[in-house]
Amino acid sequence: MVTILVFLLILTILVLIHEAGHFFVAKKLGIKVEEFGFGLPPRAFGIKKGETIYSINWLPFGGFVKLYGEDDAGGGKIQTKDQRPKTKDLSRAFFARSPWQRAVVVLAGVFMNFTLAVVIISYFFGIAGVQSPGDQVIIREVIKDSPAYIAGLKTGDIIKEINGTRITSPAKLIATTKIYLGEKINLRVEEKLDNKTEVKNIQIIPRKNYPSSEGPMGIAISPNIVIKKYPLYQAPFVGLAEALKDSWMIASGLGMIVFQLLVHAQVPKGVAGPVGIAQLTGQFVAIGPLAVLSFVSLLSLNLAILNVLPIPALDGGRLFFILIEGITGRKVSARFESYAHAVGMVLLLALIIIITLSDIIRFISGQPILPKP
Repeated sequence: MVTILVFLLILTILVLIHEAGHFFVAKKLGIKVEEFGFGLPPRAFGIKKGETIYSINWLPFGGFVKLYGEDDAGGGKIQTKDQRPKTKDLSRAFFARSPWQRAVVVLAGVFMNFTLAVVIISYFFGIAGVQSPGDQVIIREVIKDSPAYIAGLKTGDIIKEINGTRITSPAKLIATTKIYLGEKINLRVEEKLDNKTEVKNIQIIPRKNYPSSEGPMGIAISPNIVIKKYPLYQAPFVGLAEALKDSWMIASGLGMIVFQLLVHAQVPKGVAGPVGIAQLTGQFVAIGPLAVLSFVSLLSLNLAILNVLPIPALDGGRLFFILIEGITGRKVSARFESYAHAVGMVLLLALIIIITLSDIIRFISGQPILPKP
């Protein structure tokens, strides 16, 4: 029950943040907003305040803002004749506005989702702190009868140098060790004893031939983990940079998903629909509130990237047709755009159904959503 409530809360926040972007920018530009809806029609109930209806709809996925004079094409409707308003409020109609104003309204939802992610990530970097690899390499395990075991290395030892070369990461240790395979090397190691640290020098010969699961010295290593925080004035910039980096990873991942679907006709591992996201929510809830907050930022970025893609029926699809109009000075045929958005909506719904079925099959079979590393 807790998982379901948290999932619905997350969904509500992401949708409201997105639609609020469209809503407030449209209001700011003087465009009349006819309806602000949570969920997709048919409508369950609605309350009219001023000139806007605030509604709850039966399909609890997504939401919408209905603008006065919104292009039928932009709404995914197919009309055979012009039904745009011809009243005294014509100046407040969406279609009557310049391309740049319509583009700003369309992009506002994407901007809000991206901004939400930046705010959450900035909170982690500036206040909560983030786990980050430190510059020390710690021995987590020593394999019995290995060169490390014979030389006297112990779990918890920190390897500082190899033949005078400073070791600051596992990659640095591995690369340096490979230079001296079969040769005697000198390790400068720190060993923590109670409340003091003892520095010792240990000689060891890394093996040329060794089991693939052990490595030349026969140790398992990892960096130390530190909690990193930035000053509050730096955190937003670091958060923005991290959000941009994550956005690129998400966009690349979406490209791989499309490739897998088109070439291999299968849903790639790690892709989740509503059912899978609800399942993941439960896992993050079990970890704690900060994990849930991090999950929200990731979902918000995913929503922003997905919506900005030039796919008909999404914000990016609408923006694409607006940009064509802005560049050519001619409006794209409303009928053509209507068909494009209608087809796009059908394809998106089909994709959601396919991914949801994959989620259900995976859930029933007990398979994890994300592949094990």
